[in-house]
Amino acid sequence: MTRALTETIDRVLDGVNAISAPGPGVTRPSYDPLESRAHAVIAEEAGRLGLTVERDAALNLFARLPGRDRRAPALYVGSHLDSVPQGGRYDGPAGVAGAMALAAALIERDTPPPVDLVVTVTRAEESVWFPASYIGSRAATGRLRAEDLAVCRADTGRTLADHMRAEGGDPDAVLRGPGRTPATFLEPHIEQGPVLVEADEPFALVTAIRGGLRYRTARIAGTWAHSGGAPRHSRADVVFALADVITAMDRHWAAILAEGHDLAVTVGRVDAAGPEHAFAKVPGALSFCIDLRSNDTAVLDRADAVLRNEIAAVEAARGVTFDLGAPSRSVPTPLSADLTDRLHAAFGRQGRAVRRMLSGGGHDAAAFAQAGWTAGMLFIRNQNGSHNPDEAMDRADLAEAIDALAAGLVEACAP
Repeated sequence: MTRALTETIDRVLDGVNAISAPGPGVTRPSYDPLESRAHAVIAEEAGRLGLTVERDAALNLFARLPGRDRRAPALYVGSHLDSVPQGGRYDGPAGVAGAMALAAALIERDTPPPVDLVVTVTRAEESVWFPASYIGSRAATGRLRAEDLAVCRADTGRTLADHMRAEGGDPDAVLRGPGRTPATFLEPHIEQGPVLVEADEPFALVTAIRGGLRYRTARIAGTWAHSGGAPRHSRADVVFALADVITAMDRHWAAILAEGHDLAVTVGRVDAAGPEHAFAKVPGALSFCIDLRSNDTAVLDRADAVLRNEIAAVEAARGVTFDLGAPSRSVPTPLSADLTDRLHAAFGRQGRAVRRMLSGGGHDAAAFAQAGWTAGMLFIRNQNGSHNPDEAMDRADLAEAIDALAAGLVEACAP
């Protein structure tokens, strides 16, 4: 393992994670000056290594290290730098730091990659800010639509197109396309669950990425009443109504898992604490969001139908009205079996028994795969889950994964 590899990981992660809005953890909104400053850290690092830096109309950043075969499709490696509100230090930045460290290690060894290596930093991967999936990577591949550019950021109310222009991008050029020529994209990323921690394994290969069905702006309307004066039979209590739906969905979730299907159900936000709400009032209004995920579109559709049936039953029983709002979807996406097999074999010849596993969360690799690219992922062991300030990836695990990738690059990624 080279000194350049480990030092680059430390320098990139420290530089990027010094950039955040105030508060616990890390907050770097999508298409925001903070995200742009983080991208500038990568551009500076790439310039130090002598890489050629370019940005597309959506402000995705690409830093190119020439390979031995300049005519062959390039190998793009990287991830994103935006975060959820009060997120962690490694979700996204670990992959970017790993990509830059891979370039630094090859340069230090004076070993050109078999094809051009393109360190890739996408924009707006975290859809918590804009209700659209994989914005930067879909723009890079020519698949962003006009309706995507019209969605509004959750905290500012301004459109994606407006935010993109404010940071120096060109949404009109994004729509004109055609996007980058399909090649290979490999995304190192922290695992967002406990599998590798429990197995005591530093990294793994990802075979597929779950799809999602989300209702981000769901609401329930009931009847405000006095908490002591209103009898049970006359109440239209929105909190009890939501509790009924949640417990019903939990039962269905368990049943679907018992059948051998893949599903995750999350109610990520419940808002019943506005100025109208009070200790002595039966709540008459509530908003919430629900996130359904699976590696099978049919299971997502089934869970959606179950949700709607349970809502209808609760509406009839409780006298409330649900409005789920507009859904947003991402499709389950298998990653390249060939690339995964080649990497698995390369790691095996190094004496590494690297597992294959499913990704529960969505990632840019899905967007590249959906656009016809050869796409793969490496998961890095990470303590304490993800999307919270306590993400605790050991940087040595990332260095080990990138060192293994560098050693197997020729046999795994040569054309």
